[in-house]
Amino acid sequence: MTDSILQNIKKIIPRRLFNALAPSYHYLLALAGATFYGHPSKKLTVIAVTGTKGKSSTTEILNSIFEAAGHKTVLLNTIRWKVDADSKPNTRKMTIPGRFFIQRMLGLAVTQGCDTAIIELSSEAAKQYRHKFLYLDCLIFTNLSPEHIESHGSYEKYKEAKLALTESLCNRLKSRSVIVANGDDKEAASFLACDAEEKYTFTLRDGGILDIKDDGLNFTWRGERIYSPLRGTFNLYNCLAAATCAEAFGISPRSIKEGIEKLSLIRGRVEFVRFPAESPLHQKQKFDVVVDYAHTAGSLTELYTTFSSQKKICVLGNTGGGRDKWKRPEMARVADTFCDEIILTNEDPYDEDPDEIIKEMLPGFKLHSPTIIMDRRTAIAEAITRAKSGDAVLITGKGTDPYICIENNKKIPWSDYEVAKEELEKVLSK
Repeated sequence: MTDSILQNIKKIIPRRLFNALAPSYHYLLALAGATFYGHPSKKLTVIAVTGTKGKSSTTEILNSIFEAAGHKTVLLNTIRWKVDADSKPNTRKMTIPGRFFIQRMLGLAVTQGCDTAIIELSSEAAKQYRHKFLYLDCLIFTNLSPEHIESHGSYEKYKEAKLALTESLCNRLKSRSVIVANGDDKEAASFLACDAEEKYTFTLRDGGILDIKDDGLNFTWRGERIYSPLRGTFNLYNCLAAATCAEAFGISPRSIKEGIEKLSLIRGRVEFVRFPAESPLHQKQKFDVVVDYAHTAGSLTELYTTFSSQKKICVLGNTGGGRDKWKRPEMARVADTFCDEIILTNEDPYDEDPDEIIKEMLPGFKLHSPTIIMDRRTAIAEAITRAKSGDAVLITGKGTDPYICIENNKKIPWSDYEVAKEELEKVLSK
């Protein structure tokens, strides 16, 4: 509600005045929310995760580990909101909702006896002061690459917004002040430079003897051999980030192993569309259908290389609303490099012309002539129809997003997973 009020204000006052007043508005709103709910983050161990990629997955892995160790958790990420055992899908199409929502969820967690809050924080959240009065015990930094450049103005300003999340660590507002950073990322030093009391890094070398296969990950953590059904090197990084943080908070290697191994699925992140073994369609499916949130050139590269041994039929598009127009041909170049067949489709055009968004992707194609099918359901159906035994249909860009956003702030209810499952059923039933 507060965000819709802000949008209405934005329409009636000059842009320069709005930009001058917005920081004060966001700050006061954050203070009001925290005060109204009694500053609940002071009563919880609060672990936040930030970075360009892997935030949601890392929070899910960390939540599973803390639960395996007997903790009661509250979880807020792009995928879902959870207080102890009560979990609901994130239907806001935002990483972190409004300030009152965050504080209300944390307050509810306190009343229900939770001891640990695990929160995904984005640069947009920092820009709008949604992190203010969230008293962090720990911040995990996963990685940094260009994203939200139009919104922030430059890569450096985007980086500054991420670094702003270290503020409460530097101010030592809690009994512990912990930073956990990806030591393999070029920006690790910037995050480790904050005035946190405890500093930890993780690298691929921490995984011991690695075995990254088509069916999952095998690695070693503090002498424990761990198998995870999650796919790709990027998920190994996410596991190591969560394990490093958990160890810093006294969780045993055995519980870390248990938590990682019991997490078989992260919704919208390399999520396979399959029918259960008891379904008559199960045996008929000889190819993979995968839904993934990948929406940057880097995340597409990581996803496509994870399926390097299979022929890839790729469905993708790009977001409108002026969001990172520069990456449209870059993502196309990645698809052109790694995919065998490409279908371009509508994603979230907002107030832009969907056809123009696709046209801005086309200069990135040199090796392939992509098929353009603007209706997203039809595009997914076509990809599944083309698939043969051993192929992989990779549907990217939306993950668990519950809507397709179009002009005039309208939202069309949507689920890539459900649509893919419906179209797969039609194909297999023939």
